[in-house]
Amino acid sequence: MRRFFGIIVCFLLIILHAEAQTPGGAQSLNALQNYRRGRDFEAQNRSNEANVHYNEAIRICLDEVSRNAATRETYTIITWTMQRQRRYSDVVTWGERGLRIYSDEYRIVETMGEAFFYLGNYERSLFYMQRYTNALPEGERSSVAFFFIGEIYRLARKYYHADIAYTTALRFEPGIALWWYRLATVREQIGDRRPAIDAYQQSLRLNPNYSEARDGLDRLQSN
Repeated sequence: MRRFFGIIVCFLLIILHAEAQTPGGAQSLNALQNYRRGRDFEAQNRSNEANVHYNEAIRICLDEVSRNAATRETYTIITWTMQRQRRYSDVVTWGERGLRIYSDEYRIVETMGEAFFYLGNYERSLFYMQRYTNALPEGERSSVAFFFIGEIYRLARKYYHADIAYTTALRFEPGIALWWYRLATVREQIGDRRPAIDAYQQSLRLNPNYSEARDGLDRLQSN
């Protein structure tokens, strides 16, 4: 009898463990855990499973808001999650709401900068990215913030400003081929041939199959 009871307990534990590993067990996780689980699924191109966890993270956050139990984590996680779902207008709405309460929550500030960029509002994006980098010049998201600043200046054809921003981003995170490519293009635009060649070459060292960087390098080396 004791052995039979032990087998039943083990069986139940296996079932519970399996449920916790699947999207159906999402409700056993808190908002941050659901967000991270969704991000992991997204990285595996499992978008349906990712959205199960993203939606659950948002549900938990909205429940906290409705119960007047929301914290700075609540607003941070809801904006992060909506950003992953490309709900950029909602990111702005909830980000503004969170910043009215927690004006020093710079994780939201940086996320707002990204959302406005994807909405095509580069002026507001630049405002939030500069607000982030001014407050946290070496913050966790500084490299990304400086990259977006570079993107905004490049699109505005302020190439010297873009060069400075991209260079700063790469100082923090030098291993991204796209960023070196962007730096090379603005250097090419302002006529800095040798530095542009160096940047194209660095981009190709990181990604030898980067055809645009190869085209840029060939273009400069042929002249």
